[in-house]
Amino acid sequence: MITYEYPFNERIRTLLRLEDLFHKANGFLQRDGSQEHHVVLLTLFEILDVAGRADLKMDLIQELERQRQSLLSYRNNPDISEDALSGALYEIEQASAALLGMTGKIGQHLRDNDWLMSIKSRASIPGGVCEFDLPSYHYWRHQDPGVRRDALVAWLQPMLPLRDALTIVLRLLRASGRPEHHIAVGGAFQLMLGGSSSQMVRISLKMHDPYIPEISANKYALNIRFIRPDSDHRPRHCDNDVEFDMLFCNL
Repeated sequence: MITYEYPFNERIRTLLRLEDLFHKANGFLQRDGSQEHHVVLLTLFEILDVAGRADLKMDLIQELERQRQSLLSYRNNPDISEDALSGALYEIEQASAALLGMTGKIGQHLRDNDWLMSIKSRASIPGGVCEFDLPSYHYWRHQDPGVRRDALVAWLQPMLPLRDALTIVLRLLRASGRPEHHIAVGGAFQLMLGGSSSQMVRISLKMHDPYIPEISANKYALNIRFIRPDSDHRPRHCDNDVEFDMLFCNL
């Protein structure tokens, strides 16, 4: 299956963007190439920009505490595994403690590094990080892969409590509903939500179905228009009936 997620508010949009950026940074960090490590650094700058748009730390701490209180209500429930419950509570408590241990603004250690900020400012210019623009960065990119990786890990490490907390919140969010099967007649689907409090919708299709959902939604209505790419990957309106699974998520 291939799943498309559509957030209903800016808070969830921010968490999804950060999840994607942390995933990309970790993936390229495992490789040894200079180009891959360049991508990691640029991704760190993106994380810095996205995380600075809101008071994410307190928002995540409050959400984790709300989930902790909710889980505590299941104590001594014979239908709930005590080991699983204790493990989930421990994970939430550890993530909350790590967030509380973060001092200052998220990513401030990057902002305080003049060398990194000089790279960030040049990186916003197309082709702006050539060796004649930033010879010191050119030198760094020619260091041993282990040296580069150690530096990248050191710059990423202070932001990992944010990653761990949002991973827990998004995992709980995705597990909060049950999928239902639907058919978009003629490639179009509409559902009235009546002021629903859902925070995200997930649309899943079979991996090889050549359909792409274009989703627009608010708390009152959900509209999905399916398109299909042509041989040049350009989107074209789909007139076929499309089967899909849909899951509304809410914490």
